[in-house]
Amino acid sequence: MKTTFKMITLSTVAALSLTFAGQSFAASSTFSDISNIAIKDKIEFLQSEGIVQGVSSGLFAPNDTITAAQGIQLIVNAADLNLALVRFQVEPKATDYYEHANNEAWYANALITASVNGVQLPADLDPDQKWTREEFTHQLISTIEAHFDLPKIKLAPVQIADSAELTIDYEGSVQRAIAYKVAKLDDQGNFDPKGEISRAEAAEQIFNVLEYVKAHPAPTPQAE
Repeated sequence: MKTTFKMITLSTVAALSLTFAGQSFAASSTFSDISNIAIKDKIEFLQSEGIVQGVSSGLFAPNDTITAAQGIQLIVNAADLNLALVRFQVEPKATDYYEHANNEAWYANALITASVNGVQLPADLDPDQKWTREEFTHQLISTIEAHFDLPKIKLAPVQIADSAELTIDYEGSVQRAIAYKVAKLDDQGNFDPKGEISRAEAAEQIFNVLEYVKAHPAPTPQAE
């Protein structure tokens, strides 16, 4: 069961750690294990912005599958979610929101931040569970759309060859991800929704969605 905390604005909390894989490492050096991958420049840009971190000093592990905790931290970083304007009457714990969380784990602040900022995650979330392509894509698109005033688009759904494998609740997010050019189908027109998503693939989606946001800024409020 989730616990609701009364929040008061205009106060700050302790700084959150920016981490992608379980520990926080300096982003000043280039990862040594991405030189031969096509999206090297995208990962390096995200690293320079503090959005992605390595699994150790100098290693990104691009082919490793992303876990739920890693994915949530990455989405929190990309959407610039924080607790800077939130004050709790009682110090929050990750387990107040997600029963299977570890309050001492590196990801605890990310889970609290995600929940307080309205990221829709199941209460029985397992932070160590490996995320599928459809899960990460859905959570990324849902969060970005909720926190950036993206213009509405007239969606012309594409034919996804393996659409029967898509979780119905994720189908709209996946279609929009394709329309935003955040995600793409393979040469056979498949999305592979139940396939595990690698750290490199997740990073590429993050880069692509930030490029989309940059190209489609929220409208400037008109003065009365």
